Amino acid sequence: MDSSATAEGPNTDAYLERIGATRPARPDAAALRELHLRHLRSVPFENLSIHLGENIVLDEKALLDKVVAARRGGFCYEVNATFAALLRALGYRVALLQGRCFGKEGRLGIPYDHMALLVETPDDGRWLADVGFGNHSHFPLALDEREEQRDPGGVFRIAPTADGDLDVLRDGEPQYRLETRPRELADFTAGAWYHRTSPDSHFPRSLICSRLTQEGRITLSGHKLVTTVGEQRDERLLETDDEVRAAYRDLFGVVLDELPVIRAHA
Repeated sequence: MDSSATAEGPNTDAYLERIGATRPARPDAAALRELHLRHLRSVPFENLSIHLGENIVLDEKALLDKVVAARRGGFCYEVNATFAALLRALGYRVALLQGRCFGKEGRLGIPYDHMALLVETPDDGRWLADVGFGNHSHFPLALDEREEQRDPGGVFRIAPTADGDLDVLRDGEPQYRLETRPRELADFTAGAWYHRTSPDSHFPRSLICSRLTQEGRITLSGHKLVTTVGEQRDERLLETDDEVRAAYRDLFGVVLDELPVIRAHA
């Protein structure tokens, strides 16, 4: 398993500042839980680059520049790859895992449809960390636990398949299927290209910017702003582009010179 530290020195400090975290004394499970939660509350799950005409390059430095220096978010390949870099720099052993998301009628998506992380801690075994699936678990899941795991985001279970893969279920519904073989970042290039360009992917057909909050979740999709607090959901339309731009800035920390637009061909 790759344990190299690539987000060293000032980058690590800047990353920790980005998510409002302090450097942990040791790379244990408690620190991993804290980092995971703070990442979800600070770095939005978003696909804005697709609709801003920005290239998505699965290069660690480019991704760190986007998430840390530019204070943006990203979809799974981007935010899970950068979180992996941070964890490695802090002494965790991390592997990238490829997954296939379950769609309508239980159909599986393409290979490399999703990226998640296998994180090893010296005292507590193996954990499934995932800060790039949108509305999901708030904390890492115990990868080798087969009983239900209760989390503020739902009740999760990791179930082995006949082929040796792992199905991740939330509240009884399968979310994605993981292979346990470690992968390299470059392996996900085709999946990222598919989700950036294919009309069969929902990303080119929709806008999403969403992050966890202490009370629930906030999501901006075009001009529609959805705020969830506990079981209460509030939905409203922002009337002007200036309001949308302000929402990106004030709610997500994303400063945009221009607003993303869904292209007609998508």
